[in-house]
Amino acid sequence: MNPRPAEPSVVIPFIVFTVIWGSTWIIIRDQLGTVPAQWSIAYRFVIAAAAMAALTRFKGETLRLSPAGLGVATILGFLQFVINFNAVYLAEHHVTSGLVATVFALLLIPNSLLAWAFLKQKPSGRFAIGSLIAVTGIALLFAHELSEHPARSEAILLGIGLTLIGLLGASAANVFQALERVKRFPLFALLTWAMLLGAVMDGAIALLFAGPPVIETRPGYWLGLVYLAVFASALAFSLYLPVVRQIGPGKAAYSSVLVPIIAMGFSTWIEDYRWTATNAGGAALALGGMVIALSRSRSIVPAPDAA
Repeated sequence: MNPRPAEPSVVIPFIVFTVIWGSTWIIIRDQLGTVPAQWSIAYRFVIAAAAMAALTRFKGETLRLSPAGLGVATILGFLQFVINFNAVYLAEHHVTSGLVATVFALLLIPNSLLAWAFLKQKPSGRFAIGSLIAVTGIALLFAHELSEHPARSEAILLGIGLTLIGLLGASAANVFQALERVKRFPLFALLTWAMLLGAVMDGAIALLFAGPPVIETRPGYWLGLVYLAVFASALAFSLYLPVVRQIGPGKAAYSSVLVPIIAMGFSTWIEDYRWTATNAGGAALALGGMVIALSRSRSIVPAPDAA
C-alpha cells in the first residue's frame, strides 16, 4: 500500500484542535480554587452550548432534533461532558496538568479497541507497533513523575485513576458518535444539545455534591472559562468529531499523544515541571510512535463486511 498525503480537511482541523487542547490543561488548573470543579464544568458547558448553537445557526444548519436524536444527545453529553470532564477536573486536584494530559494520551488504546469492536475498524500491525512505542514513551513520562514525588504517590495514583475514568468516558463518546445510527443525526445540532444536556447534568451533580452555585469575581477565572467553553469546547469539538467520523476514532486519538507534549511545555513554564533524560526520552518515543503509526495511508483498516 503506497502512502498518500493526508487531506487538508483532516490535517488542518487536527492541528487546530490539538494545539487548543494542548493549552487547556493548564487553564483548567487555574479554574480550581474558589469555585468547585463541578460548578466550573456546568458554567463551561452552558457557555459552550450557547456558542455551539450560534455556530450551528451561522452555518445555516438546524438545531432541531427528533426525540430519538435528543436521546442520543443525552448519552453523548453524559459520556463526554459529564463523566469525562468531571473526572479530569477532579484529577487535577491531585496531579499536575501535564501528567493528566500525559495519561490521557492513552486514549488511542480504548479508541482503537472500541472502534474495532463496534465500527469494524481493525488496527493494523504497523498501528499496533507505533502505539506500543508511543505508550512506552508515555510510561516513561509517568515513571518520571512518580520518581520525582515519591511522598505523593497515593495522590498521584488517585489522580491517574480519575483520569482513566475520564479517558474511558471520552473514548466511549468518540466511538458512540461514529456509529452509523448516530451519524444520521446532524452533528452540530447533536453537539449543541449534548453540551446543553450535559450542562444540566453537570449542574445537578454540582448541586448534589458541592452545594449552591459559587461565583468567582476574579477576571482571570472568567477569561479562562470563556476560552475553555468557546475555543476548547465549541470550536475544538466541532472540528474533532468530523475528523473522528472521517478517519476513525483510533487515528483521531493520536492528537492525544501530541497534546501532552504541548501541555508539558506549559507545565514547565508555569508549574515548574523539570525535564530529565527520562521524560525527554519519553516525549521522543511518544512522537516517534505516532509517526510510525500514521506513516501509512491507513493505519486503521476496516475489517471486511460479514455479508
